Amino acid sequence: MIKKEMIAMLLAGGQGSRLGVLTSKMAKPAVPFGGKYRIIDFPLSNCINSGIDTVGVLTQYMPLKLNTHIGIGIPWDLDKLVGGVSVLPPYEKKEGTEWYTGTANAIYQNLAYMETYNPDYVLILSGDHIYKMDYESMLDFHKENNADVTIAVMPVPMEEAKRFGIMIADEDKRITDFEEKPEHPRSNLASMGIYIFSWKALKDALITNREMPGLDFGKHIIPYCKDKGERLFAYEFNGYWKDVGTLTSYWEANMELIQPIPEFNLYEEYWRIYTNVSSLPPQYYGRNSHVERTIVGEGSEIYGRVENSVIGNDVVIGEGAYVRDSIIMNGARIGSGSELEKAIVAENAVIGNNVRMGVGEEKPNETAPTIYTAGLVTVGDGAVVPDNVVIGKNVMINGTTVYGDYPGGTLDSGRTLDKGGEAQ
Repeated sequence: MIKKEMIAMLLAGGQGSRLGVLTSKMAKPAVPFGGKYRIIDFPLSNCINSGIDTVGVLTQYMPLKLNTHIGIGIPWDLDKLVGGVSVLPPYEKKEGTEWYTGTANAIYQNLAYMETYNPDYVLILSGDHIYKMDYESMLDFHKENNADVTIAVMPVPMEEAKRFGIMIADEDKRITDFEEKPEHPRSNLASMGIYIFSWKALKDALITNREMPGLDFGKHIIPYCKDKGERLFAYEFNGYWKDVGTLTSYWEANMELIQPIPEFNLYEEYWRIYTNVSSLPPQYYGRNSHVERTIVGEGSEIYGRVENSVIGNDVVIGEGAYVRDSIIMNGARIGSGSELEKAIVAENAVIGNNVRMGVGEEKPNETAPTIYTAGLVTVGDGAVVPDNVVIGKNVMINGTTVYGDYPGGTLDSGRTLDKGGEAQ
């Protein structure tokens, strides 16, 4: 029988609706980050850097780009004959087909996969956070405490604790209680949604609670284990961890990468982040180009001016263009003479010549004011913006648009122009 000490189950089926049009065609873990990476690269790289060589990736929403990116796991050294990476979508069973209805339900539906490896421990991860973490250290902590469940926690300012699931632990880090988004928190240890279960405890909890609607770790499995008297411990993590679940936090996290001394360092030799990158030519900088404090991906051609930005792979920025404080994703094209400020331009989008983007007074977005905020302009995957238009702030553009879609050549702040039919 195959035997693995610990396997990882990576939950990567999230819709990521707070990222708006960026996730209209892909799951949140597949969204590009930091120029050359995708969000899922970070937990996958953490796994291989931590010595975990068996990872089940649970997908559901818009999985094509994610599945294509992962492939057979070669970039992460997860192309193993025994173990490696396995993509685990919902599937049709003899008794019918069921979508994953909750985090723990998704794990329950893959009990047979886990049993194949007869693990001592199972690591449960989310596929949509940016961080570096040694899961082996967390496992050592789990073993030292003879724990049934270990929950990774992160200290947060007490005034922010009400936004999180909060763990209350004694001086030995044993969890005595927990509260979900408490109005008056008794602790500042926030759950990171990262768990190590001893296999016996996990299997019992999943099978016992399998009929629970929307079976969830935070709402159902963890309370069940505590009520049963299982040994629950809090593993404190003090490194960089970011949930890039909103457009604002996503933009901010990318902008942090270009600081002179970034808090999150992509250049450390001892803890590399791996990704699936096609063979692309070197970067090219034209004679009149000017680039400051910017990450530029492979195969990109810069003919204009770029400042304080993150530029993906195979991007072209035209002559006389000026891009600042922006994220331009893989394969996008920025026309000559265009000016972009605080823009997020998704993959393969085309911005015409002499476009001015991110100008004027800031107004709330008319259709999704809580998503399209902070003065950002968000352009969807494969969208087209015509020449000679002026675009305000807190704007979303999706699909192929033409000059006639812009009254008088202008799209005012707070407007939504959706010609794609799939945007959220």
